[in-house]
Amino acid sequence: VQLQAFGGCLVQSGGFLRLSCTASGFTLELNAIGWFRQGPGKEREGVSCISATDGSTYYSDSVKGRFTISRDNAKNSVYLQMNSLKPEDTAVYYCAGRGASVITRAPNAYNYWGQGTEVTVSS
Repeated sequence: VQLQAFGGCLVQSGGFLRLSCTASGFTLELNAIGWFRQGPGKEREGVSCISATDGSTYYSDSVKGRFTISRDNAKNSVYLQMNSLKPEDTAVYYCAGRGASVITRAPNAYNYWGQGTEVTVSS
């Protein structure tokens, strides 16, 4: 099982990015998928997640209204569209697969993690 997050880069405040999560040996559509981030000197936090069943989603208060999570099952991919980026969004972003269909924001509920992709938002 291998998940890979990519799409991070340096962007100016107010800008946008789309992160992608792909997988091999793991069918994303059958699992809840979460996006997490870890900023400098901070703990890993749940940003957004999407269920495998009814498409229900979760967003942290810090990103609600700015970020959108989505799936493309045909491409075995999950995306995180990030708009109106702020310097406090600077972090390494990870995607993770839960091994279950129901979403949760708790990182320790996710069994499969990919390498992160770094997002830096300049002021």
